[in-house]
Amino acid sequence: MLPSKSRGRLLLAASAMALIAFAAPVRADEAAAKKWIDSEFQPSTLSKDEQMREMEWFIKAAEPFKGMEINVVSETITTHEYEAKVLAKAFSEITGIKLT
Repeated sequence: MLPSKSRGRLLLAASAMALIAFAAPVRADEAAAKKWIDSEFQPSTLSKDEQMREMEWFIKAAEPFKGMEINVVSETITTHEYEAKVLAKAFSEITGIKLT
């Protein structure tokens, strides 16, 4: 029988692997960036071309972190609800990093 601490670590590792195995893959996607620019990120002080260049930078910067999942906590105020419901989905689709 494994010591209690080792069993706990093994259980934690198994749980993490199960979550990774069953999580829907999230891909960084320029098409998703274009969709969000055209639909949600308007009006803007940036042109659509400038926004797309910015999104391409985010996609490239996020490359090493694709597939990661980040848990986010925020207050329940209108601005944060919009971030949680809309911007988190956009971020995940554009960067490939899942926000919960």
